[in-house]
Amino acid sequence: QVHLVESGGGLVQAGGSLRLSCAASGSIYAMNWYRQAPGNKRELVASITTGGTTRYADFVKGRFTISRDNAKKTVYLQMNSLEPEDTAIYYCNGKGDWGVDYWGQGTPVTVSS
Repeated sequence: QVHLVESGGGLVQAGGSLRLSCAASGSIYAMNWYRQAPGNKRELVASITTGGTTRYADFVKGRFTISRDNAKKTVYLQMNSLEPEDTAIYYCNGKGDWGVDYWGQGTPVTVSS
């Protein structure tokens, strides 16, 4: 069974930075960060392949950076120039064997104005 555990969320002021981490316990290939704010649907923030190819949602491009350490089976999300609109629960997602998706428990990020 695959487990994903996020960490690094917290409270920051607008313009600040935060780095999220997600550690996987099993075999994971492509990994993603999603977020969900109250009243909104869960939305894709960034993705990274096993080879390190990245993609970003338009609303975070230029501010957020996704990276991974395959030896540690950990994915990171460096968030800079945070805005109040970035406030949400951030979820780590990964594709495992047999095409199965796995999700972390989520870590809250609150950006004050």
